Amino acid sequence: MVLITGATGLVGSHLAIHLLENNEKVRAIYRTSTSIEKTKSLFALYKKEFLFEKMEWIQADITDIPSLEIAFIDVEYVYHCAALISFDPKDEKQLRKINIEGTANIVNFCSAYAIKKLCYVSSIAALGDLKENETTITEETEWNPEKSHSDYAISKYGAEIEVWRGYQEGLPIVIVSPGVILGPGFWNTGSGQIFSKVKKGLLLYTKGITGFVTVNDVVKIMTQLMKSDISGERYVAIAANISFETILNTISKALKVKPPRIYAKPWITEIIWRIDWITSTFFNRKRRLSKDMAHSLHSENCISNEKVKRDLEFAFQNVEVYCNEMIAFSK
Repeated sequence: MVLITGATGLVGSHLAIHLLENNEKVRAIYRTSTSIEKTKSLFALYKKEFLFEKMEWIQADITDIPSLEIAFIDVEYVYHCAALISFDPKDEKQLRKINIEGTANIVNFCSAYAIKKLCYVSSIAALGDLKENETTITEETEWNPEKSHSDYAISKYGAEIEVWRGYQEGLPIVIVSPGVILGPGFWNTGSGQIFSKVKKGLLLYTKGITGFVTVNDVVKIMTQLMKSDISGERYVAIAANISFETILNTISKALKVKPPRIYAKPWITEIIWRIDWITSTFFNRKRRLSKDMAHSLHSENCISNEKVKRDLEFAFQNVEVYCNEMIAFSK
């Protein structure tokens, strides 16, 4: 039996489809019945409704220890995909509780139930910080606590520490650190909002660079690692380092809408995040652009995917080609 946390999200739901297609017994935890509908809709999009009926659902919460007891019965492998994704500083406590405390709970249960292997889905946000003489971020790049990091990045880094603790205590683990994940079915949350914003008519773009990857590749890497003898390793999962300008133009073309046409220079995003802070403070609404987000939009990070390509002989999908195919498929 395989247990998936976060099966109502982009990665977890695609993972469930992949595992069920390969005749795995899949159990997934959920918090509310309405969240299951998102997963069901994705199965329908792929015309895999018959597979959805084979899933076993257990109502539980990774921050609620008693509810997890039943979920782990007869489980052999665990994919921990559940996480809170937020760049709003107001969500700091929730980020720490769900991403760090929740992961600690999963690790503890994995150890208590002698789980054969745990796969944790982290993020490139939790990778290290380049030193003056370094140019490329890898799995070995050291985290510098003196550098500025978003609360989300700190929470994912803290979650990784919990996973490494489990490994030191004898739990077989692998960590997958995806870049910006692109996939269908979840265009109102997480990275999927890129598509919905472009479709509505996004005006601004930046020239920052980061790693992008398809959800299919993330799932393939996760399952290949779980079936391998590899343990105690972290793998970056990005297909390529691509500029936000290029991605936005690619998506705009695929959606047949006008691409963003105004270059938001650093001083412009500096003004915008300050205005956003003021309106958020006085009108008590969610932040749309934090200081850390504004800075990341202009960062030109070069992240290496050589380790996963070498160890798994993995060949990534072309992200730009995938965007076109995915959007055509989703219509």
